[in-house]
Amino acid sequence: MSALPGKGAGLGRYLPVLLILAGLIAFFAFDFQRYLTFDALQEHRDDLISWVAANRLLAFLSFLLVYALAVAVSIPGGSFLTLVAGFLFGTLMGTACVVIGATLGAVAIFLACRTAFASFFEARAGSALRRMEEGFREDAMSYMLFLRLVPIFPFWLVNIVPALLGVSLRSYTIATFLGIIPGTLIYASLGAGLGSLLDKGEEPNLSLLGDPAVVLPLIGLALISLLPALYQRYKRRKARAQTPQDGGLPQRRK
Repeated sequence: MSALPGKGAGLGRYLPVLLILAGLIAFFAFDFQRYLTFDALQEHRDDLISWVAANRLLAFLSFLLVYALAVAVSIPGGSFLTLVAGFLFGTLMGTACVVIGATLGAVAIFLACRTAFASFFEARAGSALRRMEEGFREDAMSYMLFLRLVPIFPFWLVNIVPALLGVSLRSYTIATFLGIIPGTLIYASLGAGLGSLLDKGEEPNLSLLGDPAVVLPLIGLALISLLPALYQRYKRRKARAQTPQDGGLPQRRK
């Protein structure tokens, strides 16, 4: 049995998570959510456009950092920030900014949770959770791509759970980066046309994102991402079915 960590080591392990919680509390305590509204964007619109035009690279990097922090702290408002990215930088640059920022933030919270809670869950995991962990480890890329392409679960939840199920950092990072590109591209393209709506005093109709023309291609990509996992599962079942269950000795015919 391994020795228990000292008190200092135990506290240090939880420091990243405590910082994330502190950031989330500060966000609500200082009412920063008031800036994540279309009214606030309308109010500061001219200043933002002028500053971005005069400081293109700095603005891009600053927004990327803000987005990464928002994801790391699990601040609600990612969809709004993605629209703003498209509004400020255009569809392609806005998509790149959000995808990089979101991936960095997701990796940060992944590492924080794995550092703080991995041993806790490993020690208390039941057989069902261990089987889930084994499956996730074997086909992590496929499962992660599916969860990123189709947002069945909240983004912050998909950031945390893989860290507790033993997913490798490499698979998690690649699947996150690739999996959020299609959805981000859709939001950023809506944001790129946000200026004309603000001129009319209107807000984007996000219900369009539920249109079959938008949803079905994403579902199709998600199902394709599961094909490698389904194929590997088929191969394992076929191998088990072909393995003799009685020690490999054929029965003698009478």
